[in-house]
Amino acid sequence: MTATTPALSVLDLVPVRTGQSSAGAVAATLSLARVADALGYRRYWLAEHHNMPAVGSTNPPVLISLVAGATDRIRVGSGGVMLPNHAPLVVAEQFALLEAAFPGRIDLGIGRAPGTDPVTSWALRHGAGGVDDDGVTHFADYVGNVIAMMDTAGVGIRVGGRTHELRATPAAGSVPEIWLLGSSDYSARLAASKGLPYVFAHHFSGNGTAEALELYRSEFVPSPTLAEPRTFLTLNASVAETAEEADRRALPQLLTMLRLRTGQPLAAQDTIEAAEATPVPEAHRALLDAMRERWVIGAPAQARAEVAGLAATYGVDEVMINPVGGAYADTDPATAPAREDTLRLLAESAR
Repeated sequence: MTATTPALSVLDLVPVRTGQSSAGAVAATLSLARVADALGYRRYWLAEHHNMPAVGSTNPPVLISLVAGATDRIRVGSGGVMLPNHAPLVVAEQFALLEAAFPGRIDLGIGRAPGTDPVTSWALRHGAGGVDDDGVTHFADYVGNVIAMMDTAGVGIRVGGRTHELRATPAAGSVPEIWLLGSSDYSARLAASKGLPYVFAHHFSGNGTAEALELYRSEFVPSPTLAEPRTFLTLNASVAETAEEADRRALPQLLTMLRLRTGQPLAAQDTIEAAEATPVPEAHRALLDAMRERWVIGAPAQARAEVAGLAATYGVDEVMINPVGGAYADTDPATAPAREDTLRLLAESAR
């Protein structure tokens, strides 16, 4: 990488399109990860979302193990694990084992949002009985618990008047790199206070990014693992040989996000042909155009310039790309060529 070219990473939600099974979506993700690994991308993160017909990334630790096993050098992590959905010890055990299997290659990105609807939150946290908000209310404590439990020396837990030793794995040699993720001031302040790396969800909304990063940087307290603030930018991108083709490929994901933002019924991601045949209500067109404006959509030179410009604007040396290119109806269900093209065409700037 040159001084003016940011390092590139990947965010993957494992999109599921019409006519594609979960198995096909996972196969396409593994192919995409191999492309990112070969092109020199820095890290590959997998999101946590539940009960969404167009998103297959329901279980980051399982997907991380598959992706890390299918690649050679790229860092693999969660973008992120939604901690309120899980017991801290379970998360610590999962990522301690991943780090043991792939030492020096695992990132644990932690988020506070549930990543799903209230009914699925109930099923995730309790299965039966009432849902409470303890996972959110005690988020800061839970983050601290995960960090402590993964320490190579273990942690002492006080129960019944005695201190008991607790280890996430019996003999850890290293620990994952831990990041806090968020889309609010709360996560920025928490990451700063704990001296942790932090990522704002710019790809999701695009609003408030500069303010959150400034807050994080201004309030950062150095920790034993991080001396200075560390962050990067997340972007949705569709890159093709022509701007017109990049725009066509972006449309299926734009319509998926439009349905989500306007409360419409969700479905598997449209093919490009189906997306182009779908009328957009006039009342929704401004929202669609606003989302398109925030994404990087275009031919290679234009897209690379936009990525570099946004990195400079937000003062980061790394950009995590969510490749949003859709597929044509006759595309092999086990592949996502438009997403792979986005990674390849953007990576040319690093050569």
